Amino acid sequence: MTNAAYFISDAHLGAAAQDAEREARVIAFLESITHKASYLFIMGDFFDFWIEYTHAIRPDYFHVLYELRRLKKQGVEIHYLAGNHDFALGSFLTETVGISVHPTGCQSIRLQGKNLHICHGDGLIPSDRGYRVLRKILRNSRCLRIYRLLHPNWGVALAEGFSRTSRNKVNFRTREREREAYRRIAKNMLKGTPDIVLFGHTHYPEIRSWKGKIYCNTGDWIQHFTYAVLENGEIHLKKYGTDDQNIDVLPFSPD
Repeated sequence: MTNAAYFISDAHLGAAAQDAEREARVIAFLESITHKASYLFIMGDFFDFWIEYTHAIRPDYFHVLYELRRLKKQGVEIHYLAGNHDFALGSFLTETVGISVHPTGCQSIRLQGKNLHICHGDGLIPSDRGYRVLRKILRNSRCLRIYRLLHPNWGVALAEGFSRTSRNKVNFRTREREREAYRRIAKNMLKGTPDIVLFGHTHYPEIRSWKGKIYCNTGDWIQHFTYAVLENGEIHLKKYGTDDQNIDVLPFSPD
């Protein structure tokens, strides 16, 4: 095992489109890093939605949950940063699977001599102000308690509706104007303590450099199948496949 840290987001497992193929790729990726990774950071929306009931876990997530538990038992430290599809993270992921959960969706950590700021990214840009209000409602503890009173069959159906609505906005989030808004936020962060800023959420993979510091968006596992890896203090954005090609580092646009 090396000291490598891997970063992945937005697999949206459980969404109908090509889900069996997507799940197979995700599982193959998890298997491939077993003897390479010391850390795995799941940067939100790994599942199309996550709602945890006291006595019910969605069965079509079992295969991937098993792989995560296997990785944990192999000594990989796993962190899950809540995304906008992670409505009700409970104790199952921490107590049963062994994952460290970060409900705010963000984490700052020092690895391999680098200061990292890791965040799913929802609610960061100015156009998300309406969503920020909705997020407070969806994650309100009282609302979640009421929601869990629903039978899981009804609760899952309702959550699928929310997830579909959010996925339909992916094209909006990946417009160049929105991508540039995320770059500006990342660049402002890089003017401070972080050496590396990582976001997910936009479903658009990119890696950019500014004064020796890095902004990386991990993309998605619906269309791009991309992930980031930090090794020996250097971060690379890769496309999963037979040779896991690096994605080129670009400069930021001029201010």
